[in-house]
This record gives sequence, structure tokens and C-alpha cells, in this order.
Amino acid sequence: MAQLAPLVVPALKKHTATVIWAHGLGDSLPIAENYRRRSKFDEVAFIFPNAPTIPVTVNFGMKMPGWYDIVAFNDLAQQQDQPGIHKSRDYFHSLIKAEIDKGIPSSRIVLGGFSQGGSISIFAGLTSPSPLAGIFGLSSYLLLGDTLPSVLTQDIRAANSSTPIFMGHGDADPLVKPEWGSKTAKVLRGLGWKVDFNVYRGLVHSADPKEMDDLEKWLIERLPAQG
Repeated sequence: MAQLAPLVVPALKKHTATVIWAHGLGDSLPIAENYRRRSKFDEVAFIFPNAPTIPVTVNFGMKMPGWYDIVAFNDLAQQQDQPGIHKSRDYFHSLIKAEIDKGIPSSRIVLGGFSQGGSISIFAGLTSPSPLAGIFGLSSYLLLGDTLPSVLTQDIRAANSSTPIFMGHGDADPLVKPEWGSKTAKVLRGLGWKVDFNVYRGLVHSADPKEMDDLEKWLIERLPAQG
């Protein structure tokens, strides 16, 4: 089955920035309508990519939208689908390039997402050849952590070495364990990135109003209106 085109919510005013927001396994998270109702991010276009429909091993091979296969939920850091991860990374890099080709500076592009979408966004953002305004991952974890240092060539590392990262995670998440999120933040800080890691009490594998407020404030800092 062909991959569906992204859902695009255009800027209400002059388009000066873009947020690319990736959904989790089997779902979507179109939050732009909430911002529009409150007159937020009028200069920002929101792009919600649709993952291809793939067989997912952990769900007995059932086909569903996914950025890469998941073999087991007990340890998402093990047996990772490197070919699928690399394919999705390349797809997100193509979305970034398409925005740059439209005239949006990469420094006005934020890449992020929820769960699997946040994990692939972190990986694609860190390995982007173009410097981004920011990267965020909600209820996410580090992909291919063992190979990441070798993937980060000098040029790629230089491109996003100062790109800030926002992470949010519920301390009651039974699926993507909170310690995986905190370990991701620790590893990335050890590699030199500035990571704003936030824990939300009682939150399971979901989003939280306080988390969304914190992310909104972070996005405003990353993508201030240009008037």
C-alpha cells in the first residue's frame, strides 16, 4: 500500500516556520487545530506525516501505520528494525528538504512527535544534515543508540550540535518506560546536546495538558513570530 501524503495545516499568515509532527504506532496526533482556535503559531505550517502501513511483529504481524517494526515491548531498545528506521529517517529528511526548497530556513523548522513518532524524530533530527530550530519527543526513546556515535559524522554533528531537544514522559508509562526516556536524555547530554527532560506525575502512555503547555512554551521560544 502506498504511503499516504502528510496532512498539512497551512500558516494563517505569512509562512515563516514549519513544525513536522509525527504520530505514534497506529495513530495520529493532529494538535494544530487547538493552536488555531487560540490564535497560536499563525506563521507556522504544521505537517502531520502518515506512516506507511507495515506488519508489526509485536502485534502478531497485524498491519498498521508504523515508522518501523517493533519486535517486543519488554525492551524497545533491543532488536531494533534498522532498515525501517533508516527508511523513515530518510523520509523525514526529505520533508525537511521540501520545506527548505519552499524557502523556509532549516533554522525555522522543528521536528518532533509522540511515542514511535518522537523516537524517529529524535533520530532523524540528530542526523539531519541541516541545522534545525529544535527537536522534541514525547513518551519516546533513543533509536539505534549503540550505532549513533558512528552515524554522527563531523559534518552532521556540527549541523545540529546546538539544536535544543525537548522531551516529555509520564512516570506511569507502562509501555515506553520512563527510565528509557531518562536514559535517552542522559545519553544525549553525554554526547553534548542540551536536553530539556520533563516528567509528568501519574501520566501513562499519553499526552498531558501540562505537557502540551510546556511544549507550547518551548515551541514559542524556538519559533518566535517574525511579524
